[in-house]
Amino acid sequence: MNYVDGFVLAVPTADRETYRRHAQAAAAVFKENGALAVVECWGDDVPEGKLTSFPMAVQRKDDETVVFSWITWPSRAVRDEGMKRAMEDPRLQPETNPMPFDGKRLIYGGFEVIVDA
Repeated sequence: MNYVDGFVLAVPTADRETYRRHAQAAAAVFKENGALAVVECWGDDVPEGKLTSFPMAVQRKDDETVVFSWITWPSRAVRDEGMKRAMEDPRLQPETNPMPFDGKRLIYGGFEVIVDA
């Protein structure tokens, strides 16, 4: 079964195109290092919650949009090695491809796929 890295973050709404270019460049690096797919989704209908919500989780500010993304890998082992190589790639270094968001509010995790219908 595949393995998935999931991410939720807040991006300044005015920087949508900058983020898209950043994500597209990063996607190429992840795919070169074994990822099967990289998906980036710009929030369109992401309501505020009363107890929990995506906006609350990333401390979204009024001028930001929630982004939900994931990377699909063929296995955890491929992900571990591929992510290590990707993080060392010069194209993903802050000097080359700075993150257009506050990385301290990025939520991420790795997940074993248990249903893929």
